[in-house]
Amino acid sequence: MKYDTIIFDLDGTLLNTLDDLADSMNYALKECGYPLRERNEIRRFIGGGAKVLVSSSVPEGLSKEEIEHCQSVFLDYYVKHSNDKTDLYPGMKELVHTLAEAGYRQGVVSSKGDGPVKDLIFGYFREDIGIAIGQRDDLKKKPAPDSVLKAIEMLGSTVERSIYVGDSEVDVETAKNTGIPCVIVTWGFRDREELEALKPDYIVDTKEQLEAILMGK
Repeated sequence: MKYDTIIFDLDGTLLNTLDDLADSMNYALKECGYPLRERNEIRRFIGGGAKVLVSSSVPEGLSKEEIEHCQSVFLDYYVKHSNDKTDLYPGMKELVHTLAEAGYRQGVVSSKGDGPVKDLIFGYFREDIGIAIGQRDDLKKKPAPDSVLKAIEMLGSTVERSIYVGDSEVDVETAKNTGIPCVIVTWGFRDREELEALKPDYIVDTKEQLEAILMGK
């Protein structure tokens, strides 16, 4: 077995969280009196955490305080509505369970807040994923390697035995900074052409292709 430890991204990789993120972002924009965004616009802003999503969504020229207020409204709403429309990508629950049954150690590292990450991951995957880390004050967020290294440590593994699975440029950079191979999936929040330009170690279009890489088939 080439790898025995798999670190997954969350949004756009395991779970399709787009509708809940878009609804929450547009709720905050409306509450703050700003123009709403199209769903596909918001899709492109996801991947760097709440601060990036909000600062990309609000109009240009706002003060730091105005952006922070909108971010606060967004977060307050999203915490209560993070699982209204969110759902699994096809085959991912089964794949994670297959990997767990085969003895793989699995963790999730996300730029989303730590509370919603744990709620979503342990709600959908239960004991099959052992570690879930979201944005925390004591860890630099992705693309810094800190949270991934922490997950690997908590799983009792090493960088040499680990591989990373994500869906965006942030994930490619995170894996590179951590020094581990990166698999990018095309069913997430970026177009395939963009992903190819990032030159990840692997690009997969299906659950079966991902399984083949992770299990060394």
